[in-house]
Amino acid sequence: MAVAKAWQGRLHARSQPYVVCTGGEPLLQLDTAAVDALHAEGFEVAIETNGTLPAPSGIDWICVSPKAGTELALTSGNDLKLVYPQVGAEPHLYEDLDFDRLLLQPMDGPDLIANTRSAIDYCLEHPQWQLSIQTHKTLGIR
Repeated sequence: MAVAKAWQGRLHARSQPYVVCTGGEPLLQLDTAAVDALHAEGFEVAIETNGTLPAPSGIDWICVSPKAGTELALTSGNDLKLVYPQVGAEPHLYEDLDFDRLLLQPMDGPDLIANTRSAIDYCLEHPQWQLSIQTHKTLGIR
């Protein structure tokens, strides 16, 4: 398997290989057979999805990042990561879903500083939400 081959020599004795399926919409390609094949090679399997498609069984970690104007097929998982602010996707719309963590991620762009301040304020006023920062962007790694 190509994924396992790419990991050769990169593991420590105490670590389990971990693959995150993301980019575009991973659930257009990821199916139960692929998840099972990754598990057979010893991988833990995660996805980052917009949540509009159902997930195959066996995924170990699910992060849903909903977009305004879409209907969620995935209403439970590990993390719900919401870009903030987003008209039509206000945090209160997602608070009753079954996720372990609710995360607000400031919207990037020319208003990043104001969006970050707004996200911090929202999290302070609504402690069920946690701030999620894209560290690679803060560090200038694109």
